[in-house]
Amino acid sequence: MTKEEIFNAVKTITVDELDVDEDRVTMDARIKDDLDADSLDVFEIMNELEDKFDIELDADESIKTVGDVVNFVKKQMDEK
Repeated sequence: MTKEEIFNAVKTITVDELDVDEDRVTMDARIKDDLDADSLDVFEIMNELEDKFDIELDADESIKTVGDVVNFVKKQMDEK
């Protein structure tokens, strides 16, 4: 699966979970600062991604941006 496909899935889930405009969800968008997510929101997004891609994601403190999420998911998918 390509990063673009993963990004599109992350974007869809993020828009649904956070009720934000799709335009705000970019690779550089900071999840907490730019998209006003709290830690529970991040947890929910990660759970949705786990279910969608059938992978295990631990909420990693280094994940700050949507791009970080995409890269993290990609890494987990590649290791599967």
